[in-house]
Amino acid sequence: MTKYLSLFATIAVSALVCFSCSKDDEDNSLEVYAEQCQNYLVENAKREGVVTTASGLQYEVLRPGRENGRRPNANSQVRCHYQGTFIDGRVFDSSYVSGDPIVFPLNGVIKGWTEGLQYMTEGAKYRFVIPFQLGYGPYGYASIPPYSTLIFEVELIEVL
Repeated sequence: MTKYLSLFATIAVSALVCFSCSKDDEDNSLEVYAEQCQNYLVENAKREGVVTTASGLQYEVLRPGRENGRRPNANSQVRCHYQGTFIDGRVFDSSYVSGDPIVFPLNGVIKGWTEGLQYMTEGAKYRFVIPFQLGYGPYGYASIPPYSTLIFEVELIEVL
């Protein structure tokens, strides 16, 4: 009986050690990832054509909108095409895959989109670089890790 208790104790201690190591590794990798995201923002801000707003949103005009195109406000509903990537270029979401633009209210999306789309007029295509505070925050969402800086190319097709 003591032989089994000793074996159980050894397994339990090993499991605790492994858990604490993997937890520390996870915390360290999250810290490294958050630092990489912050460094990306710093370097991106230096690029020609990138505008950084007071909130920390960075945007770049890829294609200006139509001269007579409407500009949305925070309560507008819009139709857009977009592609979202992480700082390493991996795509996590895209309306181009389905071929169908999305329709949504600006006050129902992440803060970076709500702010950024208000700079655009219909027909414009912008690149948004969104710090975690204007995205999914310190908790992340679905496949988006905590503290993620997100990059979106967004085409504002129409203000509805």
